[in-house]
Parts: sequence; C-alpha cells; structure tokens
Amino acid sequence: MDGPRTRGHGAARGKALEVLALLEQAHADAHCALHHGDPWQLLVATMLSAQCTDERVNQVTPALFARCPDAAATAVADLGELEELIRSTGFFRAKARNIQATAKVLVNEYGGAVPRELAALVRLPGVGRKTANVVRGVAFGEAGMVVDTHVKRIAFRLGWTRAEDPARIEADLCRLLPREKWTRTGHVLIFHGRRICKAPTPLCSCCPVSPCCPRQGVTRSH
Repeated sequence: MDGPRTRGHGAARGKALEVLALLEQAHADAHCALHHGDPWQLLVATMLSAQCTDERVNQVTPALFARCPDAAATAVADLGELEELIRSTGFFRAKARNIQATAKVLVNEYGGAVPRELAALVRLPGVGRKTANVVRGVAFGEAGMVVDTHVKRIAFRLGWTRAEDPARIEADLCRLLPREKWTRTGHVLIFHGRRICKAPTPLCSCCPVSPCCPRQGVTRSH
C-alpha cells in the first residue's frame, strides 16, 4: 500500500515542480513588493496589506516609519495619530490597535525585536499565518508558504489543492512542494495572479502553463 501512494505523490510533485519552473521563468522578477527596511517594518507593512493593495501600503509607510521607526516608538505613540497615518489602508482603527498592541508585546517580551518562530509570530495581535510566513520567508530566510487570495486561487486552478481554508491550502502545498521552494512559490504565484491568472477571468491565452493546467473551477477565460 505504501509503494503506490509514494509513487503517486512523487509523480504529483514532479508535475507541480515542472509547472512551478515555468512560472518561475515567466516571473523571474517576483519578489516581496512591500517596501521595508527591517523585520519590524515588514511585519507592520504586511499587517497593513490586509484588504489593501501593496501600492497603497507603500504610499503610507514612509510617513508612518518616519514617525514610528520601531516597536518601541510605536508602543508609546498616540493611537489617534497612528490611525490617521494609516487611514487610507482601510480598517485603520483595528489595524492601528493591533500594530500598537503587537509593538507592546515585542517591547515587553522580546526586547523590541521581531521573533522568527512561527508560534511566536502568530501569538501577536492581528498576525495570522499569512503575515507570519511573509515575515519568516522575507525577513529571516525561513521556509514559509504564504497563502493569500492569489495563491489560494491559483493553487486551486492548478489542481494543487481542493481546500478552501487557507490553513489547509498551506498544508497541501507544503506536502506537495519541497521545503526549499515554499517562500519562492508564494512570490511567483502572487505575481502570476496579478499579471495573468486573474480573478474572475484568467488570461489563459498568454499563460505559460496553459497546456498543462487543468483550469479547475475556470468557466471563462481570455
């Protein structure tokens, strides 16, 4: 029983890696689009990116980081001022509260530094697995599979997962792909989602993996 399952998994991984290689070639410039200078700034920028574009976040963070360059400064900042600085990112009151609460935890428990451990990151106010994996992968070079709306959509269309829950999708992708590919996969799929595999209508006619994509769930394309 173990043999057929192992061979089947190996075949699925091999096919997925072939698809990923084509996507990596097509999006060789894929990277984290959030501007930041250190782990704290990346953590804050990623928290701000919830329900907001990276472009908008990058417009907001220069003034924010000039006023609150680190966790220590953010922990004692005026909450109303924080809200105004990030207002245009949406849900600014909740985001400001979470950012300041996170800053206080970092100051009190970690000497103001951002931890690299997943378990520690997801304990921070307003920080979920997606944000934690972004910080781990980009700031610390740790393997992390980011599942945002683009990754969720493309992984389903490629047949890499049938799950809807981000945590289950993350688990499926981590089982399918080797650990050293996790962080890079997130960047590549996000760029592919922004450029080609769009919602609701993907641009299948110019997609580099169209011939080998099952187009799971796709009813209309260009």
